[in-house]
Amino acid sequence: MPTNVGIDRTRSATAFEFVRSHTGPIIPEPLGCRFEGFSMTPEDESKDEFLKPSTHLETTYDVASAVSSIVPWLGGPVSSVLSGMSMSLKMERIGQVLADVDSRVRDLESQMSKDYVETDEFQELLERALKQVAFERSDEKRKVYAAFLASDIESPGDPYDEKIRILRTLEELQADHIRMLKVMMQEPNDISGGIGSIGRTLQRRLSGMNSDRIADLFSQLSDMKLVQAAGINIMITPRSAEQLYNYITPYGKRFTTYIAEAAETDQSAA
Repeated sequence: MPTNVGIDRTRSATAFEFVRSHTGPIIPEPLGCRFEGFSMTPEDESKDEFLKPSTHLETTYDVASAVSSIVPWLGGPVSSVLSGMSMSLKMERIGQVLADVDSRVRDLESQMSKDYVETDEFQELLERALKQVAFERSDEKRKVYAAFLASDIESPGDPYDEKIRILRTLEELQADHIRMLKVMMQEPNDISGGIGSIGRTLQRRLSGMNSDRIADLFSQLSDMKLVQAAGINIMITPRSAEQLYNYITPYGKRFTTYIAEAAETDQSAA
């Protein structure tokens, strides 16, 4: 699995000048640092792995390294959202996601996409997504954020409220939720035999996870409107027990496209 993108302070001066020209002065603040309209709460400050604020030059280089690989027409909106963020661990996470987005959209020629990234709607969505990314410890979830942002740039037609719903769901999701959704997306291998249940199929596919944990995760996914079933321990036909994709809701199927896209990128990079 690819490692996190680190902060490369040897980037060219061209990238540095590009960012400075788009962001203006970047003033690092203490742990109450903010991206526009966002301040750190005492609860945020208690989270581990916080680093001391950078100097003016270091902060600018952090932003430069995060956006220097982004195509020019996306770099301006990105840098305007990032302006003022100075914590290097958070910037490293954001840099990883932006590099992933870059790899997905760098060859995009759509004028509609280029116009869309200049809108308030996209920049507000990007700001919200990157604030979540900054605190996201799961590398796998950060890849899903990148898939979501790239998809939004490529096809920006979905309603704004639906995009916010997806970001809320993604923020709430745990790594084990993603693992469960992935096995539910699998094609069934064997549909022969006697009666079965959703729970049995999940337990077989999620090796090492106990039945109580499986039931709890499925219930949480149900609360998020991602899956739906009368009960995972009800006896049903082998075919119904194996075809778990049928228990993913229409919203869940839209949401899991980003999980699938993130997984495809991982496989391509392997």
